[in-house]
Amino acid sequence: MHPDIDRPRLEAAVRELLAGIGEDVSRPGLERTPARVAEAYAEFFAGLGVDATAIVRDGAVPAGPDDLGEIVVVRDIRFRSVCEHHLLPFLGVAHLAYVPGERIIGLGTLSKVVDAIASRPQLQERLGEELVASIADGLGARGVLVVLDAEHGCVRTRGERQSSSSTVTMAATGLLEEPLRRAEVVALIGAPRTAVVDAAPGRPSDLA
Repeated sequence: MHPDIDRPRLEAAVRELLAGIGEDVSRPGLERTPARVAEAYAEFFAGLGVDATAIVRDGAVPAGPDDLGEIVVVRDIRFRSVCEHHLLPFLGVAHLAYVPGERIIGLGTLSKVVDAIASRPQLQERLGEELVASIADGLGARGVLVVLDAEHGCVRTRGERQSSSSTVTMAATGLLEEPLRRAEVVALIGAPRTAVVDAAPGRPSDLA
């Protein structure tokens, strides 16, 4: 939990919010709501103040000569975040790719990086850019690409209530900004799993 989370202040704010919509904060169904919301917010925003680049750096190991030039692609990392405009959740999957420099990363560490950066008030576009920057800086990667596909609570539950829509964003740097390399990665992300295994068996996937 982020150390600056002020639970009493959060609970007081929730009580005020409930009163503001005309609810009776003391009624039985709402008595514990402020505490529950404070607990949830402590989890939702646990990434505030976390150095995601340090997570990448700490999880990196030297790359072998056979790893250089390989494109490492990790698909379908599930995440949840909270849109900073309406404080409503958005949930989706992250697809990450990078071209190693001198270091590679344990693939399980990448999900920790996604969770750390997503666990803040966010915009989907910024989430992608921050993931790219953390992976590029932490690894010294020669190229990084991130594709996010998410469903937003503010789109699904407000206004026109587009319950079936999702938002896809892409951010890239280095070699993976080049159109041909980017297209290659996007094709790998979208390919059936058997096709990916047949086409690109990944040596880095042996990392824990």
